[in-house]
Amino acid sequence: MRYFLLIIILLISALAEAQLTAPGMQTVRYTYYPASPGVRDPVFIYCNSSGSQKGTLVAASPGGTGPFTFTWYQWSDITKSFSIPLKTDSGVTTSTIANLAEGGYRAVISGGYDATLTGWIFTDSPHSSAKLQNRTCDYVALNGEAAVDTFYYRNPVNGIPVKLPNGVSFLWSSDPPSTIPRPDFLIDPQTFDPPLVDVTYNLQVTDSFGCSTESSFFYESIHVKADFTLEPLKGEAPLEVVFTDKSIRASTYKWEFGDSKDSISSLSTPPQHIYYKPGEYSVKLTIESDMHCIDSLRSETIVVDDSKLEIPNVFTPDGDGLNDYFVVEAQSLRHLNVVIYSRSGLKVYEFNGAGESLRNWKGWDGNINDSSREATPGVYFYIIKAFGWDDVIYDSKKTRGFVYLYR
Repeated sequence: MRYFLLIIILLISALAEAQLTAPGMQTVRYTYYPASPGVRDPVFIYCNSSGSQKGTLVAASPGGTGPFTFTWYQWSDITKSFSIPLKTDSGVTTSTIANLAEGGYRAVISGGYDATLTGWIFTDSPHSSAKLQNRTCDYVALNGEAAVDTFYYRNPVNGIPVKLPNGVSFLWSSDPPSTIPRPDFLIDPQTFDPPLVDVTYNLQVTDSFGCSTESSFFYESIHVKADFTLEPLKGEAPLEVVFTDKSIRASTYKWEFGDSKDSISSLSTPPQHIYYKPGEYSVKLTIESDMHCIDSLRSETIVVDDSKLEIPNVFTPDGDGLNDYFVVEAQSLRHLNVVIYSRSGLKVYEFNGAGESLRNWKGWDGNINDSSREATPGVYFYIIKAFGWDDVIYDSKKTRGFVYLYR
C-alpha cells in the first residue's frame, strides 16, 4: 500500500510540473522563496541569438474534466502582482499564449476545476567579443570579453526581485588549429608559439542555461621560422653537403657553415658546401622577414670522418667477382701512391692519384703494369704513401709489406 501511494504521489508531482510548458525553450529552472519553499514556479529560458526571440506558454488543467476557462495575466512591477490582463480562452482543455516578452505570467483556470499556474519567461543572450590585443614577432596576445544576462523573477507575495543564478564559461579556438595556452581558463591568453599561417581566432561563450554565442576575427601571421634540411650528415672528406631551405616568411638569409668564420652565404638556397677537414661541424641559419622578425636554427652535427688506410695481405684475381683486386681501404685521403714490386724487384704496378681519380680507383687487377699479361701467383712487395685531409701522413713501415696473389 505504501509503495502504491508513493507511485501516486510521484505521478501527481510529475503532472503538476508539466501543467505549464514553453515550446522551444532551452532549459527550465524553478523559483525559490525561503519563506515558501514549497512554491516552485517554472522559469523558462529561451536562447535569444537572433535578438528577437519571444516566448510561448501552454497551460493545461492539473485536474478535472474540461472544458475549462483560462484567463491569462502578466506581472506588473507597478502593482507588484499579476494584474495585467492578456486574454481569456473559454470552453477549451488547453490554452496557448504566444509572442511573449520577458516577465511573469499566470493562467487562472476555472470551470469545474479551479487552479492557478504561474511561470516566468526570459530570453537569454550571452555576449562575446574576440579581438587582437597585441602582437610582436615573438608572441600573439588575444583580447576576449564574456558576459551573461542577469535575470530577476519576483516574489509574488511582496514583489521583491529574486536573482536567478547564472554563470559563464568560454573557450578559445582557431582555424586552422594553433597553440592557445589555457583556452578555457584565460580570457586574455598570450602565446609564445604564434601561428606561422593565417588563422581565424574564435571565442565561444556559454552560460549556465546552455545558451552560447561566438565571436571571431581573422589574424594575418607575421611570424617567421628558420628551417632547412641537409644531406648527408656523415661521410669522408671531402664531404659535399646539400642544403634545402624550408624557412617561412624569410626575406634575408645568413648561412654559417661552421668550418671557418668566413664560410657564410646569403643565398636562400646556397650551393653545396664542401667540408675538407675531418671533424664535427654544425650549420646555423639566421633569417629575417620584411617586418624584421628574426629566427635562427642550428643543424644536427655534421661528421667528416678521420682519414684511414687499411691494407689487405691477399687477393685472388681469378674473375669470380670476389676479392679480384688489391685495393686499400682508404678514407678521407687527399693523395694516395701505391707501388708494387715482384720478389725480384721489378715494378709490376703503380697508382698515383688524388681527387676524382682516387675516388674512382678500383685497385690492382693482378696484371703487370696495366697490360693483359697476368702476374704469376706468389708474393709481391708494396710501398704505399698517402696523405689524409686531416694532415696525417702515411709513410712508414706500416705502409710497406707483402701481399699474396692467388689464382
